[in-house]
Amino acid sequence: MRSGIDVVVIGTGIAGASVAYSLARRGMRVTTADAHRPGQATAASAGILEPWSGAEEDEGLYRLQADATRYYPTLLGRLSEDGIDDVGYARNGALVVSESSRDLDAVESRVSGRAIGEPSVGSVSRLTGPQARELFPALARELAAVHISGAARVDGGRLRRSLLQAAARHSATSLEGNAEVVITRSRAAAVLVAGRKLESDAVVIAAGAWTNQVLAPLGLRVPVEPQRGQIIQLRLEDVDSSAWPSVLPLTPHYIVSFDDSRIAVGVTREAGSGFDPRITAGGQRLVLDAALAVAPGLADATYLETRVGLRPLASDQRPHVGPVPGVDGLVVCTGFGPVGLTLGPWMGELVADMVEGARAPEHAGLEPRFEDLGEAGASAANRSDAATTNHVTAIQSSLKPPARR
Repeated sequence: MRSGIDVVVIGTGIAGASVAYSLARRGMRVTTADAHRPGQATAASAGILEPWSGAEEDEGLYRLQADATRYYPTLLGRLSEDGIDDVGYARNGALVVSESSRDLDAVESRVSGRAIGEPSVGSVSRLTGPQARELFPALARELAAVHISGAARVDGGRLRRSLLQAAARHSATSLEGNAEVVITRSRAAAVLVAGRKLESDAVVIAAGAWTNQVLAPLGLRVPVEPQRGQIIQLRLEDVDSSAWPSVLPLTPHYIVSFDDSRIAVGVTREAGSGFDPRITAGGQRLVLDAALAVAPGLADATYLETRVGLRPLASDQRPHVGPVPGVDGLVVCTGFGPVGLTLGPWMGELVADMVEGARAPEHAGLEPRFEDLGEAGASAANRSDAATTNHVTAIQSSLKPPARR
């Protein structure tokens, strides 16, 4: 356990909350800062933990997701030690569904191969249509399935709140407002938030889709853009669907069952959306058409709400996690795209390791890949050191440093 280290974490989505918890439980003094902009992805996410069925060509990225999924029981145990036992997690299994026997053959072969030496996969079995409907009664009659018993789901909003609550029990504090990183002599020396100066030994930028807004004054940019996702929440009245497995057609859509007869159906993947968290008619139609094609038994479900999240989508689909070259004490943690709830808690552990001086796993390929901003960007980066130091000097009299914890 390390103590006496001050760390500011910018962002409190799943990435920032996970980092804050991992750092705080190691004894570091943690402050989180977040402007709480509309469209945070974590609150909208469905939270399917099942990396094994995807036709992932990037073996390093697959291994990273598998490692992250395997970490969840450890996380749950640690949260339980901190008095938090319900984060909306359940190991309900998953049904990968299709009309095509050939497609299901490929899925079954892939998952069975990955299950070797990976007990968290659980059992892998082929189900006929009637067998699949015994587990998920609303399923279309023509769909057969591959059942993966080890798949799980988690409520993103509840998990985020639990991580922040647990971090607070380890003395983490929080501030609301826009955050500005102060670079002094090539070191992340402080963060300015809401009229306060937070001196730091390390700063972690985990601001999701807004990460580049924090990096811009430093003349830095990672190839990450917001991708809008619209997810519809339904309820099957008088039906206990809490134990139903997640349903994964061989498309970008899904169906996830939660407690209280609630079912999440999604999702749109709207690249180029910008920072626009609107609910759209076209998005609603797309999600509902896809859901009812797979599970026509949901047609009579009650519509509850639509949640919109802006995912931080990396151009190469790989996360950006690691130290910023040339700036001591500055770490970036973003770019999880549609697998934020899978990767987030494990990335929190890896970032905490990095703050303590460890390197990321070699197979992960996590290091941030910064875009070439040309002479203008380099000039901004050079100016940020002197300019932010002068800026701090000019306003320091009006900034009251927080009490040391």
